Amino acid sequence: MEKDMDKLFDESIRLEMNVSKVYLRFSKLFSEDKKFWWDLAIEEKNHAALLRSGKDIFEPANKFPEDLLLSSLKIINKENESLEKMLDDFEENPPSREEAFNIAFRIETSVGEAHYQAFMEQDSSSFKDKVFKDLNQDDKEHADRIQFHMAQLGIALI
Repeated sequence: MEKDMDKLFDESIRLEMNVSKVYLRFSKLFSEDKKFWWDLAIEEKNHAALLRSGKDIFEPANKFPEDLLLSSLKIINKENESLEKMLDDFEENPPSREEAFNIAFRIETSVGEAHYQAFMEQDSSSFKDKVFKDLNQDDKEHADRIQFHMAQLGIALI
């Protein structure tokens, strides 16, 4: 069981880093939105860092907030593969500004990110959950922020 938790930690960290890479790519592609994408990328890196430190701090893994990690390694692997393929595809076929915002919204409402946000928004069931959430209070609601920014720019959600 502990090996499975280690894999879930590693894949969850990989997911957050992959999302950060997508947003960093967008910050380079769209100078007019550079700060917006840069801020999201940094917050995703912070998620990865929190998971990385959580893996060590809450050792053994069964002391980590159990609701935070996805229970299905298969789902999270699929998401990581999809993001990595997307990043490769961007090399030859970068998205338009509108596509970038829609991609980001889909990422943030995907199973992995939605699960993370659901954990952050639920009532704290334990002291360790509350401590973890307090450390991460500024990194919530990415999907809402993306959708709000899209609305301000007149970009349609497709």
